[in-house]
Amino acid sequence: MSNTPMNRSTRAKITLVPVLSLGLLGASVAMAAPASAETSRYGCTVDPLDPKDLHGDDVDFSIKVDCNGEKTVEIRQRIYEDERGHHDDDLLAKRLVTVDFDRHDDARTLHYRVDVGDHHRKGEEVYQLVSFRVQNHGGHWSDWTAWEKSAVVEVDHHGH
Repeated sequence: MSNTPMNRSTRAKITLVPVLSLGLLGASVAMAAPASAETSRYGCTVDPLDPKDLHGDDVDFSIKVDCNGEKTVEIRQRIYEDERGHHDDDLLAKRLVTVDFDRHDDARTLHYRVDVGDHHRKGEEVYQLVSFRVQNHGGHWSDWTAWEKSAVVEVDHHGH
């Protein structure tokens, strides 16, 4: 009978471990999402910046890209109008961009001007999704990263 308490406490410790690691995982994912939406892969960091209202109908959907060393980055970019509560947001534009980096480590901001004016409402909300993969100097491509979302920004159509 003397070994029962020990068994019980050992069992308790074992079941605590997965719960703790899941909790930590959940916390880090939650912290990473909206605050700094950048993702890194193979020494490259790609950050979908918040859309900027350029007034009129144009919106600038910028992406900051930073790599160390000689790399090629392929970026998939999707521009959406947030349909507020509807399941299918409208895809306004999409593109695939390739950026080459040499040994001189420099960050670049890629601008993408999209005319969102042919869409009806005043004060519509737009955002971008970005996913990328990196080719290192050895010629190997990484997998595509998960889609990352910028902030949703309200655009005011002036002069409509």
